[in-house]
Amino acid sequence: MANVANQGAEGRGTRTLRAEGALRAITADQNSPERVRRVLEQGLVFAGAALVAVYMPGEGGETLCLVESAGVPRTLYGVRDSYPVTGRSPLAEAHRTGRPEWLGPAELAGDPHARRAPTGDFHLAALPVHGDGDGGGCLLAVSERPDGFDTDARKCLELIAEAVACPAPAVAAEGTDLEPNAFSLAMDTGRVRAGDGLLDLFGLDPAEFDGRVETLLGLTVPEDLPSLMSVVEADHMSIGDRELEFRVLQPAGPPRWLRLSGRLVPGGEGRPARLVGTVADASTLRADITDVARVQRLAASLATAVTVRDVGKAVVAALRRPLRADRIALAELESERLVVTVLDPPEPESWPELWRSEWRTEWPDAPVRAMPTLAAALREGRPRIWPAGAPLEPALADVGRGGIAVLPLPAGNRLAGVCLIGWDTPHDFGADERALLTASAGLAGQALMRARAFDAEHELVGMLQRQLLPRRLPRLPGAKAVARYLPSTAGLELGGDWYDVIPLPENHVALVIGDVQGHSAGAATLMGQMRTALRAYAAEGHPPDVVVSRANRLLLDMETDLFATCVYVDVDLEEGSAWCVRAGHLPPVLRHPDGSTRVAETEGGPPLGVVRQADFPMSPLRLQPGTVLALTTDGLVESAGTDIDEGMARLERELSGSDPGRLGLVADALLDSAPRSDDIALLLMRYDGMRLRPLRESWTVWRVPQAVGHARRFTRRTLRAWGVREGLDPVLLVVSELVTNALVHTDGPVRLDLTLLDDRLRLAVADASPRTPIKPASIGWEATGGRGILLVEAVSTAWGTVPASGGKQVWAELVVGR
Repeated sequence: MANVANQGAEGRGTRTLRAEGALRAITADQNSPERVRRVLEQGLVFAGAALVAVYMPGEGGETLCLVESAGVPRTLYGVRDSYPVTGRSPLAEAHRTGRPEWLGPAELAGDPHARRAPTGDFHLAALPVHGDGDGGGCLLAVSERPDGFDTDARKCLELIAEAVACPAPAVAAEGTDLEPNAFSLAMDTGRVRAGDGLLDLFGLDPAEFDGRVETLLGLTVPEDLPSLMSVVEADHMSIGDRELEFRVLQPAGPPRWLRLSGRLVPGGEGRPARLVGTVADASTLRADITDVARVQRLAASLATAVTVRDVGKAVVAALRRPLRADRIALAELESERLVVTVLDPPEPESWPELWRSEWRTEWPDAPVRAMPTLAAALREGRPRIWPAGAPLEPALADVGRGGIAVLPLPAGNRLAGVCLIGWDTPHDFGADERALLTASAGLAGQALMRARAFDAEHELVGMLQRQLLPRRLPRLPGAKAVARYLPSTAGLELGGDWYDVIPLPENHVALVIGDVQGHSAGAATLMGQMRTALRAYAAEGHPPDVVVSRANRLLLDMETDLFATCVYVDVDLEEGSAWCVRAGHLPPVLRHPDGSTRVAETEGGPPLGVVRQADFPMSPLRLQPGTVLALTTDGLVESAGTDIDEGMARLERELSGSDPGRLGLVADALLDSAPRSDDIALLLMRYDGMRLRPLRESWTVWRVPQAVGHARRFTRRTLRAWGVREGLDPVLLVVSELVTNALVHTDGPVRLDLTLLDDRLRLAVADASPRTPIKPASIGWEATGGRGILLVEAVSTAWGTVPASGGKQVWAELVVGR
């Protein structure tokens, strides 16, 4: 006989055997209010169904009414909450004939009530559920798998149909008398019938009760309203049991704890769904002061939580120690993925394998479809608890082998997210813990929704701010620069912090950082104007003090009430020297190659836009190869609880201990430890020194008849001294044309500059006229001029014009041989 039994077991699939064991454990307790739902959830796990539902005959036996369901919302497939027994639906056919109905996409194509699934076609199964007498109903299952329900899946569904064979608990009809602590709530009107004992728990006289659910809600503690509203305003898709604990206000003394146990039942065709159940006194089961204090502390923490990350940290701090949990995850629900915002502990190896495989960035994005039991709990929208050994899919079971709690976080009529709590050792869930979880879920859901809205608006503000800043920093010869900007988390207004890196001729670069007073659209607009002005003045070739002085006069001429601070550093990348100008701003911080740091000793002028006749002195800086130059705004070093001197000292310490070879990580580390009460702009430059330094020579061109010839001889002698032997003729032709144009068409001094780096020669002729030479579109044979620029363009690899100290500089680049 043993061999026969073994052969029978081998003939059945592994899934079927596992389903038998799980169903046997669930049905052992026939009085459990969770029994039917837990049975249906096995269809999600072992049969691969997306939706499993059970229908029982309604009042009068003329319709099959939805009693319980598990999985995704039934409306996705056009599944209704009731079907006529005499109709032609698959449920009605299975109920009348007593035989299962297995339908594929082709058979369902003619069903007007069947919708196309979001991911494609689906398969539907309807199995009879046998009960006592005429109490039988039907089991309905939907699968989106391409092959539908295979042999093992069909066998599992048959086992589930047998396990749910007993009919649903009887529900009192609308006109019958209620038990003392019972109630019946019409979901469409909000009218409630309540027993005398229930009204006494709320402190109401039955003769004076107006039958409105709002009257009962008005007597509850405000912090418990979100979780209670998630039950009494549940939509009609959420058929099934409801259970939670809440508090009602008392005329004297602490609030009273009550426990609501209810069931949302369909009303059938043309009738509204009803929430029916009981309310009992739960005060004797709770430790009043401890739990109330925990909820109050959580409410206080969430009241100050601004971002989604803040909400997650508050929930973890409030729940992990009191519940002695081993791990907690808080996630936002986006489509069918859990976008995790807080994990405790944060290490990937502490979480299930599926979660580790989805660890894409800082936190994982866990797919809900891989955890159908979790998907069912989220759809129902109420806390669920599974003890040790519960039959769950591995991705969920491995969160806590000793027990798991899933807290959907409701916010009004939608789900904001979910909190998962796991224990490694078997955990006994007491009534006080269940109530704490319920109250915490309602508070966290509302806070998460607010934080999500804040994060979205804050990201928009940050995006607008970043549009006013450089998209990318230029590559510098002999140096590397990185910059970071963080908007404040204290509000949603635009800030005025900015930075810029401006390449200048002759391997110079200007580093600029500044801050406009205030946080507003006006401050951001002014910031953009000041950044543009400083860049324009720098490009004209002015020295640093003139650049800042002109920006000061421009700001005064704008007639604005705002002022700005800035620091402007002109770095010579060839020599490793710099000139620094400060206008009411923090001085630069230097990190030397040996790791020592110091605040640069620089003179300072007043903020921009305050005094018209202001002096902005220049202070010299010396940069050795390996030196890091740090410029920042006050948001990095100053806050309500931190003095600016302490902040600067902290910046020095953190720079000293950093690795200048990884400049981007240094900038990130500095911002991680910074307060976020104000905008932060940070600009770092590491000076490495130029591997190849260009050769330079200049010649002042005198206005004499032989001036062009002198310029040609100077150019020939210089190039020969530099070892240039090839390509001299094009160079001398360009010198002749540029010098001739400057002498003929301008007044004032003329200067010729030669710069050689490797095999590239740059010729530049500077004059006092701001007018740019114009390349003619066409020239006739009889024209006596206008061909010079065309010749320059023909023999040069590149040419152009840049402003230079009120005049201009016309340059050309050529390739020569040394």
